[in-house]
Amino acid sequence: MGNCFTTATTITTTTATTAAAFTSKKSTAEIAPYDCVVKVNKPTPSVRLCGSPNSILTAYVRFALLYKSISPRFIPCDNPIFESEVPTVLRVGSESVSGSRQTLLDFVESKFPEPSLNNIRDADDGDEVSPRVVRMMRMQHGSLRWHLARMVRWAEDLAKRKGKKAGDPTVGSPKMEFKKFASTYSQLLELLLEHAQMEERVVFPGLEKDDRGLCKAANEEHARDLPIMNGIKEDIKAIGVLDCGSPAYQEALRNLSVRLKSLQKHCKEHFEEEERDLLPLVEATELSTEQQKRTLAQCVSAMQGTHSRLFNFFLEGLTPEEAMQYLDLTTYAVIKNNLSPNFV
Repeated sequence: MGNCFTTATTITTTTATTAAAFTSKKSTAEIAPYDCVVKVNKPTPSVRLCGSPNSILTAYVRFALLYKSISPRFIPCDNPIFESEVPTVLRVGSESVSGSRQTLLDFVESKFPEPSLNNIRDADDGDEVSPRVVRMMRMQHGSLRWHLARMVRWAEDLAKRKGKKAGDPTVGSPKMEFKKFASTYSQLLELLLEHAQMEERVVFPGLEKDDRGLCKAANEEHARDLPIMNGIKEDIKAIGVLDCGSPAYQEALRNLSVRLKSLQKHCKEHFEEEERDLLPLVEATELSTEQQKRTLAQCVSAMQGTHSRLFNFFLEGLTPEEAMQYLDLTTYAVIKNNLSPNFV
């Protein structure tokens, strides 16, 4: 989909699911879950959203519109000195509104009643924080799964084309497309590493008294996958200096596709094991409310890259509904636990 928060965006969408990558005019790298949710062929011309590209409020309103199958035309507005003074303005036809999140969401709901935003669970509902940590981890797993699947599809597509042409003319030459592929994998690698570090530093230590064996096994799986992830990064570097279309280039692409599939399989199994065996322990952990809040805050603060410069990239792997919930979770941690607003 591209970076929806940093450029004026006109979003082309499809009605397919994972097959959208091969039927859309976009390259595989540009297909995001929103494209499977938004059931329109072009942006609604009468809906415009203006605000700071780095504003949680602007992002939240945009996801609310995408949730309702409305693809707004985003117009970035920045005040380099006082970003907090940049208002989020939503215009539908001749009407426009700005103000608090609730004011903007009420306006969205009045203009586009279905599906109702009331169907989306607010992450700040209820008194228990532990389930919020679990939901945050599940959504992280979901985003990582999607990004891994995208990389596998993209690698397969590159291998199929044998470096002879770019899948999407807008990305330039095959060489330029592979540079974008390399950059995307580097971002995904950082997300994977930060997620693993968050678990090892924050989640697992609190569970060791309940099941030291499970935590040890999970740590060992992290250590097992690290050489695979770094090896793929080195393979990508090596391919980048080969002549596009050469036999060596084609063979290297095929091998890369196989290694990415292997990584995807390992991560899928690892996430499933954590969700089956470890996350129920997190839900059952008896902590005071303040301890639970600190745990949530530590999870967010342990992933600073994910919640700052990689935040948009991370959110690409979520549906609009999930993205809104994740923004709720992140905002909760920032406001309730005095984390640096630079995270978002």
